[in-house]
Amino acid sequence: MEGIAVHAYHVLKRITANHPEHQFLFIFDRPYSEEFIFSNNITPISVMPQARHPFLFYVWFEYSVAGVLNHNKPDLFYSPDGLLSLRTDVPSVPVMHDINYEHYPEDLPKLASWYYKRYFPKFANKAKRILTVSEFSKRDIARAYNLNPEKIDVVYNGADEAYRKLNDEEAKKVKEKYSNGQDYFVYVSALHPRKNVMRLLHAFDKMKDKAQSPIKLLLVGPAYFKNNEMVKAHEEMKYKNDVVFTGRLEGEELCSVVGAAFAMTYVSYFEGFGIPIVEAMRCEVPIIASDVTSMPEVAGDAALLVDPFSVDSISDAMLRLLKDNALRNNLVEKARLRKDVFTWDRTANLTWAAFEKTLAECR
Repeated sequence: MEGIAVHAYHVLKRITANHPEHQFLFIFDRPYSEEFIFSNNITPISVMPQARHPFLFYVWFEYSVAGVLNHNKPDLFYSPDGLLSLRTDVPSVPVMHDINYEHYPEDLPKLASWYYKRYFPKFANKAKRILTVSEFSKRDIARAYNLNPEKIDVVYNGADEAYRKLNDEEAKKVKEKYSNGQDYFVYVSALHPRKNVMRLLHAFDKMKDKAQSPIKLLLVGPAYFKNNEMVKAHEEMKYKNDVVFTGRLEGEELCSVVGAAFAMTYVSYFEGFGIPIVEAMRCEVPIIASDVTSMPEVAGDAALLVDPFSVDSISDAMLRLLKDNALRNNLVEKARLRKDVFTWDRTANLTWAAFEKTLAECR
């Protein structure tokens, strides 16, 4: 699961368990797994068609979801990915994680970009309240859609408690498996253009030339349809054999790979939050993060901030962490102090508070 799915999983798991006095309908667009039916107060409903592209988004929300809502008449509809049905009067609360498509529409397929730009303003105006994951996104959404900021509540993401500091023996086993026993920088997310992997590869190559170190770079995540620049950058690298593409990793394996890393490199040029930053904090792994959008807000003083549009800035930060052990230790200590700001329990509690506020406003 990536960011939005991780958010939905942890919030819904906690809310349904914490509120046995309420009944919940979970609407699926395909056969569902029992692992997502967290408690006895959940009724799963599966309705077609599978919403795999924008035309089907429209059909599923405007007809299938609207039919379920209008028939069951729940008190509230919660959408963890921001999409709503415009054909229902049920009070709606979406989570709009960010509006990257307003800033970088070229990073998405044309049809998806068109859909988001056309319908999200409608969703934002229909919603009774909006949740988002950073103060940056709150300001961005309010400004883009001309909304009163009071309509938007910030609920930070968290990190799974399975992310933790590894002992030396545990870290050694992970490095033997993935990096031939060497230290490594790690990147975790889809290999999407806005994640800036192309510049990260250039920066790693440049750092290796200066450092003459055996350190490697692990890229953890699924490929993306439109990242030819990343592929080209990798092909042209001098040290491309020191880059390891692990593909998608899940659960304990992902936690271990982050926990054994020399440092996290998260240099996207646009993020609504950036969950891997917090996951690295929990693992006491130093962080290099971008100095734009939400990332300074999330990282605080627990990361080395860089200009994501500058290969030199990213490369210099990697080199500094390699050379300066005191800097690494300082970042780890600050992460220890900051990590507890971001917990899924807090996210779920704030989400529930927003539900109660919404229902009070509707009475």
